[in-house]
Amino acid sequence: MAKYEQLAEQLATQIKQGVWQPGEKLPSLRKQSAMTGFSLMTVLHAYQLLESQGMLCARERSGYRVADAIETTGNTGVMQSAESVSVNDFVFDVLQASRDPHMFSLGFAYPDPSLYPRQHLTKSLSAAARQTTVTSALDNLPPGNQALRQLIAQRYAARGVNISPEEIVITAGALEALSLSLQVVTQPGDWVLIESPAFYGAMQALERLGLRAITVEVSPDRRLNLAAVERALQSKPVKACWLMSAFQNPVGVSLSTEDKQALAELFDKYQVALVEDDVYAELYAGKQPLLPLKHYCQHGNSLLCSSFSKSLVAGFRIGWIAAGQHAKAIQKQQLLSTISTSVPVQLALVDYLETKNYEKHLHQLRRTLARRKCDMFEYLKTHWSSFATVHHVPGGYFLWVEFAPQVDTLAIYHLALKLRITLAPGKLFSLNGEYSHCLRVNASFELTPARRQLLEKLTTRIQLYLAQF
Repeated sequence: MAKYEQLAEQLATQIKQGVWQPGEKLPSLRKQSAMTGFSLMTVLHAYQLLESQGMLCARERSGYRVADAIETTGNTGVMQSAESVSVNDFVFDVLQASRDPHMFSLGFAYPDPSLYPRQHLTKSLSAAARQTTVTSALDNLPPGNQALRQLIAQRYAARGVNISPEEIVITAGALEALSLSLQVVTQPGDWVLIESPAFYGAMQALERLGLRAITVEVSPDRRLNLAAVERALQSKPVKACWLMSAFQNPVGVSLSTEDKQALAELFDKYQVALVEDDVYAELYAGKQPLLPLKHYCQHGNSLLCSSFSKSLVAGFRIGWIAAGQHAKAIQKQQLLSTISTSVPVQLALVDYLETKNYEKHLHQLRRTLARRKCDMFEYLKTHWSSFATVHHVPGGYFLWVEFAPQVDTLAIYHLALKLRITLAPGKLFSLNGEYSHCLRVNASFELTPARRQLLEKLTTRIQLYLAQF
């Protein structure tokens, strides 16, 4: 164990024993160094490690303090709240590892890049470059390119969702869409309801905006716990809810029509703004797309966010918000931050959507993802069922894997890295570490013989690791 880990463990024990109370300031780096004999860098690393675990929070010009107490209501793990949101640097480490082209990137957040129609997109970019004029930047300021917004509205209409092009704002990817949405419906210190486990981008956005989180459990079996949602809305003055209604990341579940209707009624009753992350909507299994939760909301206080990153191309970074009554506020907020989204890329997408067969691409993509996901599920079920539960839900491309509660999948993550395999440990998806025994697996990659051999080696190493329990 490294020295900073030893110090972190000592401090964690002291916090649990009540030596340091919630909200209390810890000794400064210099004072802690003098008291313990550890170097300043060792103390800093220990504090940062405890911060990443949610036990400490850093405050500007005020040092490190013990995180506020976590409150629980109802069944343990069903609903939790956190006065402050702290997302650790581990997210960065996992994402960096997934960038290595030589990795078997089962921790990757996007589909296999080879599934994108690169040649068609390159041609569309070339066409866009020829169309770009000196006034293009002004013509495509927020809310964005008119033709692109029209095409997006038409795609919603084909699904039976009525959204006007005038309420659509083009953004630099879905994360900007979601962050802008939160900014216009909340203020620092407000409570936001999110899922647990949650997409780490949601937690990062809450942390960046100084918002407080109350979480409600999502499980492969029970989906979203609606009773816990209402208890959360009753217990805190929740201003907004950020959730995925289709193929939730990381668990992969989708809300039923009945659940969407019930949630829409709750949000209307408690006057809660809905920020819906719908980036996986096009990746449905079967013949019929799923309707977004926004479709069931009678009030105008709902914002539907999506992008082309999961269904067409990740690198273009084009998303959008169907912002309803908040469209003007979103445009103003965007002008104050990113000013506008890349003009050539907007024009390239218009060219592609108008001249290339996007529907044919989506049809092939869905079939390929469904087949690969089934292949990965069958492999893991066959080889991992003796020590883990692998959950498979149709649609999308993620599998959720649960080990015994005492297993730390961070250790499995490091075992996999040595074999040049990345995984997404459950630690990425929670505020309080309650999913540290879980993994998210990206099943969009072809299971070639070479990759099967890698998984066999990983399976052997996991079995040796688990033998100690």
